[in-house]
Amino acid sequence: MQWEAKDPLADRVRSNSHPVAVLSDVSKLYGNGAGKVKALDHLNLIVNQGDYLAVMGASGSGKSTAMNILGCLDRPTSGSYQLNGVTIEDLDDDALADLRNQELGFVFQQFHLLPEATALENVMLPMIYAGVPATQRRERARQALERVGLAQQMGNRPNQLSGGQQQRVAIARAVINNPALLLADEPTGALDSQTTEDVLTLFDELHHQGITLVLVTHENDVSARADRVARFNDGRVLGG
Repeated sequence: MQWEAKDPLADRVRSNSHPVAVLSDVSKLYGNGAGKVKALDHLNLIVNQGDYLAVMGASGSGKSTAMNILGCLDRPTSGSYQLNGVTIEDLDDDALADLRNQELGFVFQQFHLLPEATALENVMLPMIYAGVPATQRRERARQALERVGLAQQMGNRPNQLSGGQQQRVAIARAVINNPALLLADEPTGALDSQTTEDVLTLFDELHHQGITLVLVTHENDVSARADRVARFNDGRVLGG
């Protein structure tokens, strides 16, 4: 597979890292008969621990389908996906949901915050699903919000926060369980230029702290922040 490498030092570090997500010869088909669509075509993709990978491609290129499979929101028609050493196709739906909650964090263009919950309560939510004791949840959520610069807004509801602040809450929620992989799908698409810069700086900081990050974007200035870029076309990575 051909990658656009941005940082030789990052490449050396990555060579000593273990794979977090491995898509092997993955195809994804939708529909039947003459209406069948091949969204992914024998895709091979490896995300190593510590990667900051930008995913780009035109509409219909397969990048969103690949993200859905990486996020355990969909399953391959054929091929294999391993997440942190666990083979996804061996899991039933309940086990897959458990793995998704334990190993993955998600950030979307729309913030998907609970409107009646405070910022602190929104960040606490994944810990409830993960079985974190109640005595630990509040303190961990408080620390996460401080980490993203929202120490003074913990008691605010989403309608009392700016778009950038809401996205920061969503990022804090996504990393609260220390996921093996953080998936961000057009996370700056609804933000103005200054807020976009602030959010991308936050992603830079999280990456430098050891978070493994895959970010989908259509903007070259956003992808330039990543260590590597995977460009999708016709269900494959170009050069792969």
